[in-house]
Amino acid sequence: LAAFSASVCSLLAITVDRYLSLYNALTYHSERTLGFTCAMVLLMWLLCLGVGLLPLLGWNCLRDQSSCSILRPVTKDNAAVLAVTFLLLFALMMQLYLQICKIAFRHAQQIAVQHQFIATAQATSTRKGLSTLSLILGTFALCWIPFAIYSLVADSSYPAVYTYSLALPATCNSLINPIIYAFRNPDIQKSLWLACCGCIPSTFSSRPRTSSDV
Repeated sequence: LAAFSASVCSLLAITVDRYLSLYNALTYHSERTLGFTCAMVLLMWLLCLGVGLLPLLGWNCLRDQSSCSILRPVTKDNAAVLAVTFLLLFALMMQLYLQICKIAFRHAQQIAVQHQFIATAQATSTRKGLSTLSLILGTFALCWIPFAIYSLVADSSYPAVYTYSLALPATCNSLINPIIYAFRNPDIQKSLWLACCGCIPSTFSSRPRTSSDV
């Protein structure tokens, strides 16, 4: 529970950070200091650890095995609360990404008005950013939503293999996202080039950073 909660909360925190970096672009770097970021990460992990300790605090079906959910020893009612909470967090992420897309489009339009000659390049960059967001959200939904819905409708009488087969993609989602970022985000590509080859190709140094890279 702690690990799954940390995975979902990390993606939500990244989404919020992306939104704030665009919405408060002028003050973002002065407000989001290293100390603030470390404090937020620590707070998030403490919260997720608290979620992981819930079965020890009474969220268990040890006294009534018939009330067990697929997330044994969590009860069916408590598993439903966790699943609904996840779906609400996913809805929040969707809303934030929608706002990010609106801000990115507005920035692209403003740049196109000021510099007509780069309008096509900016539109291409914006489309790439939107495709990356769609890929991230689509992967997240495919990996997590089946497991969340199964937690709502199934109980402990269902074969355990179903639970494992649906939990595995959810677990692998945190492995898939860095791969997507590595292929889509220039900053991560630069870091990989430095780590592997000790150099950065000239194509990266000449490319300006845009809002779709966030």
